[in-house]
Amino acid sequence: MAGNYKNIQEFIEFLEQKNDLIRIKTKVSWNLEITEITQRVLQNGGPALLFEDVADSDFPVLINIFGTEQRMAWALGVENLNQIAGKIETLLGTVQGPPTGIVNKIKLLGDLINIARIGPKHLDKAPSQEIIHTGDAIDLTKLPILKTWPLDGGRYITLPLVITKDPETNIHNIGMYRMQVFDKKTTGMHWQTQKVGRHHQTLEKKNGSSKMEVAVALGGDPALIWSGSAPVPPDINEYLLSGFIRNKGVSVTKGITVDLDIPSEAEFIIEGFVDPNESRKEGPFGDHTGYYSIEDEYPVFHVTAVTHRKNPIYPTIVVGRPPQEDYWLGKATERIFLPIMKLTIPEITDVHMPAEGVFHNLILVSMNREYPGQAQKVAHGLWGLGLMSLTRAIVLLDSDVDLNNPSEVLWRITSNTDPRRDIFFSEGPLDDLDVSSPTGHVGSKIGIDATRKTNESEMGTRKWMPDITMDEDIIEQVTAKWKEYGI
Repeated sequence: MAGNYKNIQEFIEFLEQKNDLIRIKTKVSWNLEITEITQRVLQNGGPALLFEDVADSDFPVLINIFGTEQRMAWALGVENLNQIAGKIETLLGTVQGPPTGIVNKIKLLGDLINIARIGPKHLDKAPSQEIIHTGDAIDLTKLPILKTWPLDGGRYITLPLVITKDPETNIHNIGMYRMQVFDKKTTGMHWQTQKVGRHHQTLEKKNGSSKMEVAVALGGDPALIWSGSAPVPPDINEYLLSGFIRNKGVSVTKGITVDLDIPSEAEFIIEGFVDPNESRKEGPFGDHTGYYSIEDEYPVFHVTAVTHRKNPIYPTIVVGRPPQEDYWLGKATERIFLPIMKLTIPEITDVHMPAEGVFHNLILVSMNREYPGQAQKVAHGLWGLGLMSLTRAIVLLDSDVDLNNPSEVLWRITSNTDPRRDIFFSEGPLDDLDVSSPTGHVGSKIGIDATRKTNESEMGTRKWMPDITMDEDIIEQVTAKWKEYGI
């Protein structure tokens, strides 16, 4: 039974009990070899991997812990990701409508009060600070940081929880931004145009600051790791989101050289600062798009301290041509944030982000359609919803369509769309990693209305004919007599 793991090592113990983790004792290299091993295991739905002997490092490497839907659910303490979505639906009152009557209102108020109780819990001492390295003792090359693909610009930290603080509100943010290791004490900081970390940098630059404090956590509660990848609004703390999932506040402590709350149960903490006015070429990097991202200017992270547990494990992830492990992090986000999408855009009944769409290139949406133009309304509503603004293509389908059945989806698209009437375009921001946009950061988007058309304004004098289906009584009759047929 999945549970409330305080840290990544407790999750390892759980996976071993499930026979879903393998310890590899053979010596391996951080330079491409771990990637190739992981690819062969991940693509076959294999277990999590713990490499106990990595060249040039005293620390084991943990990978593929989120590599299946089941492990992703276990990481969040449930057997099925929809359990968390159901919890959010109940809280929002979307399962049975808004709370009516004094009893239901008190119950909802109680749920909200519980949220206040699951905020971060401050500790004076933390396992993540048992060993402290500062000054000349700092050496990032001693960590088993991977070079994942042949043309990568170097070694990259790919599963970091990057912690920054809004200088105006003091609200902490946790984001997941890759970090290219430049040398023992400096890395790149790949926060993109639309990310909260970049927003904090902009505010610091506006205030004339030359040092923006940053902390990077590696490991911790698996729910917190997922929270760092989730598109949480800037005014909601990822510590709070993780606490909501766990029904228990995340333990935090102050950094050694930075005034930031860092996860007490992390394996490693890397502290330092970014000069808001400094940048450096970063890349290339074999990214989740399946292509190498080009070299570009990004901030530089200067390390002031590295702390860790007495016996830490280095957690990481490989990204590349989908599907990869990060697909399941995105799948968790899709299921967990669905109730919030439905609350904002009530017509939506389900969404699906296929692996081939690499999160921001394609989203399939099923909806309850009542009037002409409603599909366009839903698409534009999604394009205005946080990081959904980066979505390159949105396909709208009727509520009875199975979004996880590619055959049915393609059939509906090719059968239900008139290109002149049902394909529409928009302009707006794009993911920095988009490989097809000629301008970068901004470009065109496409919407496809593949719903049934029943209004005269859409069909003119023609009539939309029904799907071919068999009568239910015949289906039941044949089912009852099936053994008699001898088939």
